[in-house]
Amino acid sequence: MTDNTLPKIALVTGAGSGIGRAVALGLLADGYKVVATGRRIEPLQELATLAKEQGGEVLPVSTDVRDPASVEALFATIEEVYGRVDVVFNNAGVNAPAVPMDELPVEKWLSVIETNVTGVFLCSRGAFGLMRKQTPQGGRIINNGSISAHTPRPFTAPYTASKHAVSGITKAIALDGREFNIACSQIDIGNALTELSVRMTKGVRQANGETAVEPMIDVKHIADAVRYIANLPLSANVLNMTVMATNMPFVGRG
Repeated sequence: MTDNTLPKIALVTGAGSGIGRAVALGLLADGYKVVATGRRIEPLQELATLAKEQGGEVLPVSTDVRDPASVEALFATIEEVYGRVDVVFNNAGVNAPAVPMDELPVEKWLSVIETNVTGVFLCSRGAFGLMRKQTPQGGRIINNGSISAHTPRPFTAPYTASKHAVSGITKAIALDGREFNIACSQIDIGNALTELSVRMTKGVRQANGETAVEPMIDVKHIADAVRYIANLPLSANVLNMTVMATNMPFVGRG
């Protein structure tokens, strides 16, 4: 088998719903075999069944990205089944209640940091290790940042801190990966309509204290953006990309 005939392997975390599911389906359409992970196996199995019906292949793996042993088992499975991974989309993430920080339970802070920061680190660590030793060497890691990687919404210290940290991880991998042909990107998303964000269509607290309905965009646009980055040659990279609803309150003063 020549390098040109190797199957393309992608890993998507948080693939059971929303952005992760849309990206997994998009990568399937591009000819990738997709390893789909999440804590709940049922939606991943449903995705695998749908992929099979469409002539694609999804390997569902239940994974807790906060747990080093669980992530190590995930990458051991990927190496055993496919021998390599070409693209990793670090998408799994959680939020915390929008309350003044003195009212936020410490457990909520820890949950966000463990998932959004430690989870991205652990999955990137596993990907880096496999990409570094596989033949041909290299691959691409794409991190799901957020508009919050640049500026916060009111009462979102845990989420905002976590996404600023993701930006640091992205830049570090982009630097450290050069030697091993590993590229790293970050996509910052603003108001993609998913099961989790549908509440925003009823109004979101603004910087001036008012509540306002914000425009949303189809999650397909996020999937298309990730697909564009994923399909670039490793000699080219999009370090940062922002995909957002045109009229959302981000550019300018809130």
